[in-house]
Amino acid sequence: MLIKIPPASASRECDVTPESVYLSRRRFLGAAGGALALAGLPVRAESERYAGVELGAQPSWFTEKLPDVRWQAVTAGNEALTPYKDVTHYNNFYEFGTGKGDPARHAGRLEVEPWTVMIDGEVAKPGPVSLEQLVQPHRLEERIYRLRCVEAWSMVIPWLGFPLADLLKRAEPTGNARYVRFETKVAPEQMPGVRSGFSLIDWPYIEGLRMDEAMHPLALMAVGLYGRILPNQNGAPLRLVVPWKYGFKSIKSIVRISLVAEQPGSTWERLAPDEYGFYANVNPMVDHPRWSQATERRLPNSLFSPNVVDTCLFNGYDEVAGLYSDLDLRKHY
Repeated sequence: MLIKIPPASASRECDVTPESVYLSRRRFLGAAGGALALAGLPVRAESERYAGVELGAQPSWFTEKLPDVRWQAVTAGNEALTPYKDVTHYNNFYEFGTGKGDPARHAGRLEVEPWTVMIDGEVAKPGPVSLEQLVQPHRLEERIYRLRCVEAWSMVIPWLGFPLADLLKRAEPTGNARYVRFETKVAPEQMPGVRSGFSLIDWPYIEGLRMDEAMHPLALMAVGLYGRILPNQNGAPLRLVVPWKYGFKSIKSIVRISLVAEQPGSTWERLAPDEYGFYANVNPMVDHPRWSQATERRLPNSLFSPNVVDTCLFNGYDEVAGLYSDLDLRKHY
């Protein structure tokens, strides 16, 4: 008898979230779709299943990919999705300001067309690549991931993207490639946070992964969420999503990907190395110097409905544990 064991990330013992409204809605839509088909009426496209989601302009390269999307390629068990409004109006994107609402207010100024990504370093195929060229070879997948911020709040987000590993393989890394360095766009005229005299960040924003982390199947290059193109405040048009790490590792609005031999210095690690390590793996047993990481506030929440849940090691994605079997996670935080 064949027994299928689901990955640990599919559900967690520390889950306390009620039965997903999302799954209930999927069952309803499935039944409704069958009835429409029997009646000879067109069934609504899968990408249109999210009610209340702002549509806006969708570039042609994106809409052409939608019919072939692998919907729910990865799910988050029974966890309810964070509402679209919270996902798009509660953000950290310091290029547009330090307030949680600043990115939604100011990121509309960011010009995302045309967009070019430089791929360089220890690769056989370096050079600039347009966003359309970068995405074209890849089939998009919907991956519903938990996002855990180092500030101890969290969300559950349905991303659209493709594996980072697939992109890196196409660049043909050399034997000297041990790390991947990512860089965010800097456009002072479009980014008020970059112009601010109060900013302590040495722009551009930099992040990095070890090569085996970058090649892990869970590491995602995202170009959309909620079945739509990625909003500017969420890192349009291209961002990294590494669900087992704190959110600041998932760098936004990427313009450069470099494969390098030495560990790159990342922005927050340089600013406060005692608070933000290079690895930044979600770990409830290693507190931030100024607050506990044992629990998190799952958005949406309020004073009378705090929605506090236990935090899990690696954010519940236990399949990555082998990447760190030789590390002391209290030292390599």
